[in-house]
Amino acid sequence: MILFLAAAIAAAAPAPPAPAPAPTSACPDVVTPEALVCRALSAAKSGDSATAANDFEQAAAVQSNEGEKARLLAAAGNMWIAANEPGKAAIALDKALGGNSLQAEQRGEALLDRARAAEAQNDLKMARAKVTEAAQTVSEDPFLWYFSAALAIRENDAVTAKQAIGKALTLAPNDPTLLFEAGHVYHFAGDDAGARTYWSRASSVDPNGKSGQAAREALKMLPVPTTPPPGR
Repeated sequence: MILFLAAAIAAAAPAPPAPAPAPTSACPDVVTPEALVCRALSAAKSGDSATAANDFEQAAAVQSNEGEKARLLAAAGNMWIAANEPGKAAIALDKALGGNSLQAEQRGEALLDRARAAEAQNDLKMARAKVTEAAQTVSEDPFLWYFSAALAIRENDAVTAKQAIGKALTLAPNDPTLLFEAGHVYHFAGDDAGARTYWSRASSVDPNGKSGQAAREALKMLPVPTTPPPGR
């Protein structure tokens, strides 16, 4: 079922348009942090995550301010994740997190990205450790708990998965992505009635979006509810 759910989301999403060339001509043709950040943002806007990550790393390399360097490396890590390069993301994020330059929410979000990179590399133990650490500063971020729930499924921990998705929905009760994942969590926990409830809600709040479409596909895979005989 887990593989089916992933396929359902992919099938429901429309094919992305071909990325437009990054308007690098609008950025100064010099090697300065500002020019490189300009290019990175242009590349990210056009959908070229790998180029954006490279540009952020180059900007960090020529940045003398340690706080700015850490933030640029964290941005590079985020872009490497988007480019499906978790190994490169892990290297950039470890550098960003190596000192004390990132604090509070900035550090928490970088830790969450480090957890995502670890999960993509199948290092579930590190991913859980980084999620736990990130929760100290970004516990109000619904995506933290969404990711924690998805990670718990990989860890075969239904109790943690239900607790995490419950926290996510407390923060964003009508988010269709969270509702779809809640259905996934409850199905994993063996609660088809709960899964049906959450997938039905996802379909209702996102009738034309990919989460709603995926929820409708998932509902088709559930057993038909049994109707008790008359008189019972």
